Amino acid sequence: MMTVRRSFERGMANHGWLNSHHTFSFGSYYDPQFMGFGHLRVINEDRVQPGEGFPTHGHSDMEIISYVIDGALEHKDTLGTGSVIRPGDVQRMSAGSGIRHSEYNHSKEDNVHFLQIWIMPEKNGIAPSYEQKAYSDADKTGNWKLVGSPDGRDGSVTIHQDVKLNATLLPAGETVEYETSIDRLIWVQAVKGEFTLGGETLSAGDGAAISKEDLISIKAEKDSEILLFDMTK
Repeated sequence: MMTVRRSFERGMANHGWLNSHHTFSFGSYYDPQFMGFGHLRVINEDRVQPGEGFPTHGHSDMEIISYVIDGALEHKDTLGTGSVIRPGDVQRMSAGSGIRHSEYNHSKEDNVHFLQIWIMPEKNGIAPSYEQKAYSDADKTGNWKLVGSPDGRDGSVTIHQDVKLNATLLPAGETVEYETSIDRLIWVQAVKGEFTLGGETLSAGDGAAISKEDLISIKAEKDSEILLFDMTK
């Protein structure tokens, strides 16, 4: 069973310096039919103007993943972490018992375009932590690359929840499959390009909620970048 969430159906907030599209209810955008999916709580597609960003603010009891599409995102937090996140990087911040951080566009000239993803943790009150890893295009081209998992296996970042996050860069005309089990939930997020999935065509910004399936098959109509979340119900 599959339900497609179209890009144009998402919530939207334009603050001038920030243009954000919300797959699920967030901030002033509320849709009781889209409060999240499985352990996924937030998928925001953000575009931040040069030199602008989110000043220091707090989070708790959330696994927060930043996935940069274009540009560079600068991060600082109360753990003492200072980093710049670029395309190919996956950043995971466990807010746990409490953390404060800031995120700014690292560039004074170009926009930064990224996905901010929140995942509900398996338990509350864990120690806050930070992790960032880089994955080359070669790692992801034509196949699924595990970039996040509960145990950090195969070089993935550690997500404190039963969620496996996979990424692929799929050239036009190629097909990639993903095997799972019917008792798992799958969310597919179109980052770039255009592809077919379950008889539907998905383009950048679209998402698909999938359940009771054990094989996911995707064919790229255009060069595509895709994320796939595999999780317990």
